[in-house]
Amino acid sequence: MATDYNSRDVQTDISPAAGETIGERLKRLRLDRGFSQRELAAPGVSYAYISRIEAGTRTPSVKALRRLAAKLGVSADYLETGSDLDAAAARELRLSNLELSVRLGETEGVEQALRSALDEALTAGDRNAVLRARVSLASLALERDAFADAATLLEAAVAGEAFSAIDRFDIFANLGRAYAGSGHPDRAAELFEECITAVEELGGDPSVEARYATLLSYALTDMGEIARAEEVVRHALDRTKDTSDPYMRVRLYWSIARLAHAEGRDSVALTNVRKAIALLQATDDTFHLARAHILAAGITLGRENPNEAENHLVVAENLLGTSATPQDTLYITQSRARLALLRHEDESAARLAREALELSRTSLPAEEGIALYALADALAMAGDVTGADTAYGQAVELLEGGSRWRDASAACRAWGRLLRENGRETQALDVLDKAAELGMRAAPEAAHLKS
Repeated sequence: MATDYNSRDVQTDISPAAGETIGERLKRLRLDRGFSQRELAAPGVSYAYISRIEAGTRTPSVKALRRLAAKLGVSADYLETGSDLDAAAARELRLSNLELSVRLGETEGVEQALRSALDEALTAGDRNAVLRARVSLASLALERDAFADAATLLEAAVAGEAFSAIDRFDIFANLGRAYAGSGHPDRAAELFEECITAVEELGGDPSVEARYATLLSYALTDMGEIARAEEVVRHALDRTKDTSDPYMRVRLYWSIARLAHAEGRDSVALTNVRKAIALLQATDDTFHLARAHILAAGITLGRENPNEAENHLVVAENLLGTSATPQDTLYITQSRARLALLRHEDESAARLAREALELSRTSLPAEEGIALYALADALAMAGDVTGADTAYGQAVELLEGGSRWRDASAACRAWGRLLRENGRETQALDVLDKAAELGMRAAPEAAHLKS
């Protein structure tokens, strides 16, 4: 249902004060209290003056409003506007209502109302209201993947404010997300490093530091700096070893598992995701437990263990029920496509890969590459050489563009085998050379890591 955000939203007496003129309000209050116009009159406010106000032919002065309001037992603000709130309080209430709508996803008409509130706050010099309006507008921009707009809004929100990495965690987390989404993971990494340093200088808050470390690891992964990303996470894990907060360690185990899986160190990945699952089982957090099982399924598929992978997927699907997000559905579909390939079910694999492709298009190019890789494998298994050739080429391009070196290298190797098996030796050699080159991009990172 659309919500009409206007000045009436901040009135404390919606009926009958809403929509009244000053004259109508004055007459209603006078009659409610049993006053005649003569009885309500006061020095400087004659009954004739009151009559003209009620008729709408005269606008009362500030002095008249105060005297009449005093006799009627209301505030001058209420008599003038129908609300007991002053401008700042009205703005606060309106912003609170708009922020709640954003959080609840009831966003129809909210952006225009937020921009109006922002303009009003800028005019009034209300810095806190300005910040809140910009943050809410940025949330709306992130929802529609307008990352550059969100970054601009959030930068403006914190400009001139004291840098507070702890108090402003949500703002800086979203600003980093906006940077990464607009193609600047380096700026996200720089921001999160600055935040971690600021937290440490304040004596350290392990929980906040761990959250920033997780975000930094994602940004570094997007940059292809996986060894550095894991170093950040392991440092944070060491600093939180005495914590009683399970979620803090879940985030870090989760991050290590993702990073190790990206490097092909699936035994390390599986060990850490199992630690995350054990902690989540103790919390009864079914949503995040489901996501941990999805990650575990991906890792066990890399170890070519289809039965264990399917068990993880079944648990995840049962835990999520109808609450799966589009991204959860994408990851489950990708895993089921790869599972079908391990079982040599080429038709099922191709169907699932195409479903994953539709789910990943436009907003997740690297995941689109993963789906295309699975589709190419399925087409190759089915003997569709031309289709597989095209899909492999598209997959490699997307995976390379997303710094997914290991996956891109694996796709190239599969592509090279296909070409060689079909007598296209020269092309196969070119593709296998590229596979080696992509593998080398990941190898220096892996060489620095302990397994």
